[in-house]
Amino acid sequence: MNWDLWLVIGFAGQFIFAARFIVQWIASEREKRSHVPIQFWYLSLVGGAITTAYAIHRRDPVFIVGQASGLIVYIRNLMLIRRHVESDTTQTTSQDRA
Repeated sequence: MNWDLWLVIGFAGQFIFAARFIVQWIASEREKRSHVPIQFWYLSLVGGAITTAYAIHRRDPVFIVGQASGLIVYIRNLMLIRRHVESDTTQTTSQDRA
């Protein structure tokens, strides 16, 4: 196996992507219920972006479509979480003023 820079990048992306499951497992154990922490989505996004770049470099259309389509889901989940946090912050601020 020829260990060039792109192979290292590909494995790094896979490692980051796989780490999200460990993070989710630990968070669920702490909560004593199934729980998906925000770190899960950030690891998904970073790992997915790196593996998408690797797939583009390899010119593998199956891998590109599979990884790139996941990026949409990860970004959307982060947007929904952000909107929810901002909504909670706005409500808390409004209640503090009352």
